[in-house]
Amino acid sequence: METTQRSDHQTSADRRRRELLEAADRVVLRDGPGASMNAIAAEAGITKPILYRHFGDKGGLYAALAKRHTDALLASLRAALDAPAERRERVEATLDTYLAAIEARPQVYRFLMHPAEGGPQQPAEAGFDTGRNSIPVLRRMGEELGQVIEERLDLGPGTQQLARMWGHGIVGMMHAAGDWWLGERPCPRAELVRALADLLWGRLAAAGDRVGGPGF
Repeated sequence: METTQRSDHQTSADRRRRELLEAADRVVLRDGPGASMNAIAAEAGITKPILYRHFGDKGGLYAALAKRHTDALLASLRAALDAPAERRERVEATLDTYLAAIEARPQVYRFLMHPAEGGPQQPAEAGFDTGRNSIPVLRRMGEELGQVIEERLDLGPGTQQLARMWGHGIVGMMHAAGDWWLGERPCPRAELVRALADLLWGRLAAAGDRVGGPGF
């Protein structure tokens, strides 16, 4: 009986947490990096102390939102990498998946990657300081991509280390190029995808697939 009650309580808490994250998402879509705990609490129809009880502080809520969006993005990137197509096509599809994601939800991207940009604010209403918190998001993406590369390509001696270097390097390239492109829109997305794929198309094109692996 006690176990069932605990399980029901956990299920209810998880559901409530999801609801609060969805409310936070709505505020982020509207306010971007200027989203505040007060605005999120109001959107959820609760008081700020209740919001703190679920997430601890702004950093806890930011981490939960970052995980939510990073999980979804990584799943999309893996799907693009595993699609039945030639390697160049999959590389372009992966780059396009990332750029399409930040283009579709620019406020979410800015919330995850940039400090508050809304100008002077009252301390109680200040936006999330995401500048320092975005680093773990990029590192996680780099590690995940490095693992994918290691699983799919035979790079010879030192494959694991080289795959990690490539993973972080590619994520850094996508992030920097995507950030510039999203801010200035100097060209169509497809043109940027082709240019970045050309940049990668050196040793990557010549690397052999792992025997029995899905390829890259």
